[in-house]
Amino acid sequence: MGISFNAAALLNGNGIDVSSVVSEIQAEQSGQLTVWQGDLTTLQTAASAITSINSDLSNLASAVQGLTGTNGAFTAVTSTSSESAIVNATAQTGATAANYTVVVSSLASAGTLYTDEVANASTSILPSGQTSGDLNLQIGGSGGTTADIPITAGSNDTLTTLAANINSLSSSNNWGITANVVTDADGARLAIYSTATGSAGALSVNNNTTSLTFEPAVGGTNADITINGIPYASSTNTVTGAIPDVTLNLVSADSATPVTITVGPDTTSITNSINNFVTEYNTVIGDINTQFTVNSASNTEGPLGSDTDLRILQSALASDISYATTDSTSTSSGFSNLAAVGITVNNDGTLTVDSSTLNSALTSNPAAVQNFFTNSNSTGFADNMNADLTNLTDPTNGILNQDLASNQSQQNDLNTEITNFQTQLAAQATQLTAVFDQVNASLEEYPFTLAEVNAALGTLSTLDGSSSSSSSTTTTTSTDTTPTSGEGVDSSSSSSSSTT
Repeated sequence: MGISFNAAALLNGNGIDVSSVVSEIQAEQSGQLTVWQGDLTTLQTAASAITSINSDLSNLASAVQGLTGTNGAFTAVTSTSSESAIVNATAQTGATAANYTVVVSSLASAGTLYTDEVANASTSILPSGQTSGDLNLQIGGSGGTTADIPITAGSNDTLTTLAANINSLSSSNNWGITANVVTDADGARLAIYSTATGSAGALSVNNNTTSLTFEPAVGGTNADITINGIPYASSTNTVTGAIPDVTLNLVSADSATPVTITVGPDTTSITNSINNFVTEYNTVIGDINTQFTVNSASNTEGPLGSDTDLRILQSALASDISYATTDSTSTSSGFSNLAAVGITVNNDGTLTVDSSTLNSALTSNPAAVQNFFTNSNSTGFADNMNADLTNLTDPTNGILNQDLASNQSQQNDLNTEITNFQTQLAAQATQLTAVFDQVNASLEEYPFTLAEVNAALGTLSTLDGSSSSSSSTTTTTSTDTTPTSGEGVDSSSSSSSSTT
């Protein structure tokens, strides 16, 4: 549609709205800009959908990887104790599934020395008349450390000052003992404890020239246990090495109660990892299904409904799910596909886990289930899917990453086109504004110019009338000598009678 003006309205002195005229002219040219901006919005919406699906695909890749290899869920082991009040156990990765019978005859203990009571912890412990003495301790048995403690009157010759002195010397010499004063209703005692358990913490008195009397040492013995009938001594109550990759935690001694320690696959951890895989897979399939589902109201698919790469991804995932391992351990036990372990494919492509079937498979033959998912030949279900997902999620060559890169390239091209076109429109707007500003100025000036012309014409008419009146003073007066409005007076017909 062209631009038109009301001619009558233009001559009233109001001129034209230059901005509106320029906008109306350019509106007819900016249709392409609207199309490009719509295309850009479509691309941005598609990019957002691709990014979301790609993120969920990466989560799926992580979940599948968690079911593979030597660090995956199937390497997780656990241990249980039939009497956790006596001994419990913690299994580490690599522990062999087995049952162990453990008998705890005694616990590892720290060595302790203590004296008979004295009346006051602040009274000198030196014999009457002596100003010095000596206390010599043996720590850790005959091959251990000798701790010599000289005692001087007025310095460390009371229980309180001696305990403080022992602690100071132990700290600086790494003796591994602590001392304190125990006070009760009968008086005060000096107590010395080893910080180590087992034979390394055994304490004894080599020499004592004080007035203190030490009771026989207690503690400082190793834990005494048997594992499947084999004796084992431990200097601590945390036993490592007795069972490969299993740590025993000794709680109490009871030689009459054998405790069964069971080490096996951590089925809870494995089940959680399988369920996590199914959840992440269903999320990706749900993403894809949403794009291909037709909206009944608009009769349109999602923004990626026509995306070929998404169709390829859908097909690749369906192929991965239908994979059946050829590992002999799995095939011979009947666990060669997902259905065998309780995972079925629904009509919409998502998965469902039958917990009862999965638990039964893990309980009856965990090794076969593991070999179905992952094995040393990398022919398991998870091994295969992990390899495929590694390619599908590659930062450069991954199918959705390439799709996203193509989308971004198209956005960049459109943004360039839009920017260039807007620059052209801006330049054109400047040019048109200048032209119509001049037109507007002329139109606004028109009433003033017309008034000047009319004024000039009026002046000329007055002058012409005065001249005609002067030349007819000697003639006979006409019947009607008034000229017609807007017309001049013709002198050759101004008189209608002759002179007297």
